[in-house]
Amino acid sequence: MSSPHISVLIPAYNEVGNVSELIERTAQAFDALGVSGELVFVDDGSTDGTAEQVASMQPTHPWVRLIRQRRNRGLTAALQVGFRAVRGEYIIFLPADLESHPDEDIPKLYQKLAEGCDVVSGWRQGRADGKELASSIYNAVSRRLFGVTVHDANWIKGFRREVIASLPPLRSDWHRFLLHIAADQGFRVCETPTNWYPRKAGHSKFGFSRIPISFLDVLVIRFLLTFSQAPMRFFGGLGLVSFLVAGVIFLFLAYLWFFQEHTQKRPIFWSALILTLAGLLFFLVGFLAELIVAQGDRLAELEERLERLARASSYHEMEKHRDDST
Repeated sequence: MSSPHISVLIPAYNEVGNVSELIERTAQAFDALGVSGELVFVDDGSTDGTAEQVASMQPTHPWVRLIRQRRNRGLTAALQVGFRAVRGEYIIFLPADLESHPDEDIPKLYQKLAEGCDVVSGWRQGRADGKELASSIYNAVSRRLFGVTVHDANWIKGFRREVIASLPPLRSDWHRFLLHIAADQGFRVCETPTNWYPRKAGHSKFGFSRIPISFLDVLVIRFLLTFSQAPMRFFGGLGLVSFLVAGVIFLFLAYLWFFQEHTQKRPIFWSALILTLAGLLFFLVGFLAELIVAQGDRLAELEERLERLARASSYHEMEKHRDDST
């Protein structure tokens, strides 16, 4: 089968009431754009017949593909599976709850990608789902820590294929940070206003328990983007601070000993000693992390060499076959 021009990726968990309308609206978007497309549903362990509803519509909509997961693994894992399966040059990620209408938003996202953006994010207009406060805090932190200036980083998105290919393995709730990772890699990030619609069927999977989890994930992503290739800068910096504080405390204790009639401050002494040991440990961890990064770079270089050898071998086999046939 020839590769489609646009791939629409929709992870779904218990969204049987929205499937038919999603497919019909996606068909309208493809017709309006006049391009070939595919709709990839990733059923994330639904128990309400979502997968069966998608499968029942495939005979009349052959461009609809279905990927089924045996159990619910979360949105990030579903996206990871979907990113490996899509075949289009442009990939559009939409939710299954119809808060985004495909016939409106696919053309909007595609237009920004066609204009030269590598990643485009939708900006919800008229949102009224009760999550505005948490979302505003998240977006404010994102702009502060990552320098991503979009207003709504955790909404629908469009990608060029090379962006998807460059993403690292996703884990936890890292689907929230796709824009940040792409921006850190130098891709051009844009946004476009989109309409928000209330959910018609099903129920939201949002819970306030995700807020502290998201906060921890923000710290992890910021750390990885900043220090993944130079971990000693982080651990070595902590070690230097520990040594500096310990040195100041030891100087203070020496002053007390020599100039204050041998006054002893054992709790302060033990604190300084603990800080010194902590500094040594930080440096040891930094060296170990640098070794791990170096080994990873060597493995990546080896994989690249093997890939080049495989391409060269394939080329020589084609040339030999051509010579034999002539």
